[in-house]
Amino acid sequence: MSISIKTPQEIEKMRIAGRLAGEVLDYIAPFVQAGVTTDELDKLCHDYMVDVQGCIPAPLNYAPGGHTPYPKSICTSINHQVCHGVPSDKKLKNGDIVNLDITTIKDGWHGDTSRMYCVGEPSIHAKRLCEKTYEAMWRGIRTVRAGAYLGDIGHAIQTFAESLGYGVVREFCGHGIGRKFHEDPQVLHYGKPGTGIKLEAGMIFTIEPMINAGKAESSSWATAGPWSPRTTACRPNGSTPFWSRRMDSRC
Repeated sequence: MSISIKTPQEIEKMRIAGRLAGEVLDYIAPFVQAGVTTDELDKLCHDYMVDVQGCIPAPLNYAPGGHTPYPKSICTSINHQVCHGVPSDKKLKNGDIVNLDITTIKDGWHGDTSRMYCVGEPSIHAKRLCEKTYEAMWRGIRTVRAGAYLGDIGHAIQTFAESLGYGVVREFCGHGIGRKFHEDPQVLHYGKPGTGIKLEAGMIFTIEPMINAGKAESSSWATAGPWSPRTTACRPNGSTPFWSRRMDSRC
């Protein structure tokens, strides 16, 4: 494992890329309404990143490990989809929760972020899940300091989520980021304190917990190719489990 340690100058460039990604989330918020398609949201975000911000949408044509290039500029994951939902002609409806995942490239540096949005009035359970996943993310962030361990992050997230009866998705994790979209280390959202890589000043990575209302397991839809959206495999109490992750809730 080779973890890149960024210089102060490089960190400043990453701040710019991250700020631009966050601005896209603010820009798109008024458009996340019942009746809009995720394709329309993708185009709005794409045009804003390219024409207004002068940056590159990192997901577009991203093809790690020989996968088919990703065909869109953002990821849109609705309700039970965990991540990597591909924008389509599917219309959002009242009560949906949707994650928009944005990554910009500015001057060769990546800024990766996402946000949960509520369409109209969500169910109490969906809104609570979004809020508690946001809190879980911050519990992980608060453990980050030089001398701490990656396991401290995962432990903080896991113990909080499971105390509420939620499950932490294991199949996906956070990651290092910089000149590459995905770098070392992998950042698990579960774990034991004092384990894993020891953190050093200059490391940059994402913390993006994916939390299920119910069990942690997820499965993939084989029909959608390598970029298939992921869906939770359980339906607690007969209801559809929802999912939420990092950065912010707009419910």
